[in-house]
Amino acid sequence: MSESKGRVLLAYSGGLDTSCILAWLIEEGYEVYAFMADVGQEEDFEAARVKALKVGAKKFFLEDLKREFVTELIYPAVQANCIYENVYLLGTSLARPVIARGMMAIADREGCDFVSHGCTGKGNDQVRFELAFYGLKPDIKVIAPWRIPAFYHRFAGRQALLAFAAEKNIPVQQTAAKPWSTDENLFHISYEAGILEDPNITPPTDMWKLTTAPEDAPNTPERISIEFKAGLPVKVTAGDKTYTDPVDVFLALNALARKHGIGRIDIVENRFIGVKSRGCYESPAATILRVAHMDIEGLTLDRNVRALRDQFVTVELSKILYNGHWFTPEREFVVSSIPASQRTVNGVVRLKLYKGNVVVEGRFSDEGLYDAKESSMDELGGFEPTDTTGFIQIESIRIKKWAQANIQKGQTGIEPKDVYGVRV
Repeated sequence: MSESKGRVLLAYSGGLDTSCILAWLIEEGYEVYAFMADVGQEEDFEAARVKALKVGAKKFFLEDLKREFVTELIYPAVQANCIYENVYLLGTSLARPVIARGMMAIADREGCDFVSHGCTGKGNDQVRFELAFYGLKPDIKVIAPWRIPAFYHRFAGRQALLAFAAEKNIPVQQTAAKPWSTDENLFHISYEAGILEDPNITPPTDMWKLTTAPEDAPNTPERISIEFKAGLPVKVTAGDKTYTDPVDVFLALNALARKHGIGRIDIVENRFIGVKSRGCYESPAATILRVAHMDIEGLTLDRNVRALRDQFVTVELSKILYNGHWFTPEREFVVSSIPASQRTVNGVVRLKLYKGNVVVEGRFSDEGLYDAKESSMDELGGFEPTDTTGFIQIESIRIKKWAQANIQKGQTGIEPKDVYGVRV
């Protein structure tokens, strides 16, 4: 028997890619351990363990990371209203730091020489995982099969992988008819590849796994309330049921959103490496939480604090997550500002869930920034309307000067004219 090239800890999902990679690494002469993270995906973990060992893994490790996934990654993202390109709620990105950290702990404990993953050479996840690995253990060695010519020339596409899996008697969920790739966790599920690579093909009905189609959702709306403290959802009330544990809160919202068809999106996004990619996502609970959190902020968060948070924390943390820069000094800096921005975000939002929609029906808080009398159109409430005259006069100084300068140039601004080639 030839000498082993070393011990590899493989990030194992149990799917087509990582199952084939496990067999290929063994062919190449490595001793392979399989690592699986429980981040809330609906998975038969025992079947995955049996499968990994049957394919040839020497050991199989399963780590339950759900709680830290919710409290350390999901909740800061909710507080910051993180979003990528105004649509994607970053479900895949959010799970990578906790998976990488759990994986590196096992690799260190088991004396692994290498870590490996099944990320493609065109995707974002290769960047996210490897930057996380290096941020945790700078001297770790990474095997990325999809960037090794001997591997990607042999397996030029999904069909070649399916053939290899059949040759090795590896059971897989993907078929020639449904070859798309999925990634699932407590936060969401993603679908890519296969027929989805044509951005004009409507996803087949049976592709969607988590959510009921909105048109098939109940005809009767369901009403819930979410209580926030310091921007975090601390209690969900749905009918006569109440949930307060962080994981239970998220699971309860997931179940409610799935029932009512909430959280589906179909987009073309810009990957970090510069390639456009079509992806379909289901983010049930996350969609409800985003609507509710943004709404309670309107009632409780100072205007300028909210603007600064939106312009800096939301944008920067979203990029940090998407680009895989979690284990970095900039992430520490940005995340440290979140508690200060959320100190007053306390209150309750009442919501209606109905056929794919999250409708805010009311909100209340004791923070005191909203004064009904002050903003009322029916009473003065301590606000003197005449005070606004001076405010408008001050605000108009620079605008008047700009208008006067234009008039001197013969540009009255009254007549329509072309602006950037558009007649207005």
